[in-house]
Amino acid sequence: MNADGPGEERLPPRSDPDAPSRAAADATLGGDVPLLDGATPDPDFFAEIEALRRRVANRSAPIDTRLEAFEDIIDSEVGDTILWRAKNIERELGIRQIWLKFEGSNPTGTQKDRIAFAQVLDALRRGFDAVTVATCGNYGAAVSLAASIAQLRCIVYIPESYHPKRLDEIRRGGAEIVRCPGDYEKAVLESRERAERDDFYDANPGGKNTPMQLRAYAEVASEIYDDLRDAPAAVAVPVSNGTTLAGIYRGFASLFRRGKTSHIPRFVAGSSRGQNPIVRSYLRNLPHCVDLDPGRVRETSVNEPLINWHSSDGEQALQAVRASNGWAADATDRDMLALAKTIRTKEGLHVLPASCSGLLALVARHRKDPLPGDRYVAVLTGRRE
Repeated sequence: MNADGPGEERLPPRSDPDAPSRAAADATLGGDVPLLDGATPDPDFFAEIEALRRRVANRSAPIDTRLEAFEDIIDSEVGDTILWRAKNIERELGIRQIWLKFEGSNPTGTQKDRIAFAQVLDALRRGFDAVTVATCGNYGAAVSLAASIAQLRCIVYIPESYHPKRLDEIRRGGAEIVRCPGDYEKAVLESRERAERDDFYDANPGGKNTPMQLRAYAEVASEIYDDLRDAPAAVAVPVSNGTTLAGIYRGFASLFRRGKTSHIPRFVAGSSRGQNPIVRSYLRNLPHCVDLDPGRVRETSVNEPLINWHSSDGEQALQAVRASNGWAADATDRDMLALAKTIRTKEGLHVLPASCSGLLALVARHRKDPLPGDRYVAVLTGRRE
């Protein structure tokens, strides 16, 4: 069960059972927080988070105690991200109103924390000792952090050809890195086979835990509703596997069925030009989400979070776009970099360029057929250097 796979990099033995959670959590939970002029930090809050972290890490404590502490950490630190009225971007693009759902305030700066923490909680509850996942970078960092806090072993599969900027961050979380030949889809397959063989928790997209992942992302819809008190006209989302978009759509569909909103927003999918099955299938008016030719998928330093030839939850995302009368569009690396720079200079938000693909799809439609004045939301990921 604990045998290393081929190409696996092992960290030195841990002499301190709290070491991995300190290394990761201290860097992301309870660190420096920007405050308004004249405000002072509340030391009791950070002391409480530290106490919760230690309670989770205490393997001799009853499992109910550890689970409750981990749930409290999730409740305090994950989600409830800001919804930012981007008036300067509105002036720049000629669209009114644009709201940015900025996921950068999550512990690792991305929406991936929502599903990573939910699944690690599930793994802890079900008695797993280890969790495994394949990643291009962001998701691996999120799972590594969550697993380190829960004191679970974490095995992260990364394609040999990928050079994610967050590799050191994944290692600092205590994760074991497995470099495997092939593409991201091959890494998912190897991680999933490892989970089956060694009885690890499988946190990969497109598996048995998909309903849990969709529920976690559905919370984004609830948070948008809490701020706007109704659904916006449209929600623009960057897509890779399609899980985020499908989950947010499910959240708004639930709100509408319960009479909370007056409508379901139109869903807009954006991704790297010619590199995503969801967008390609929409543009070709195909009835289902169809895989791309793996040989035609090309990774760049910009599009890496978006590209794949198979979208694990692509069918659900494609149907969400169509059911909501939404649309999908490609985005170039140059446009993603330019819009990320505009958002940084005009609004002060440091966003991952790839996450701008959804907003670019919204802008592309507006330039062809001007959108009416309404409320439009774009989901953005924070950028970590």
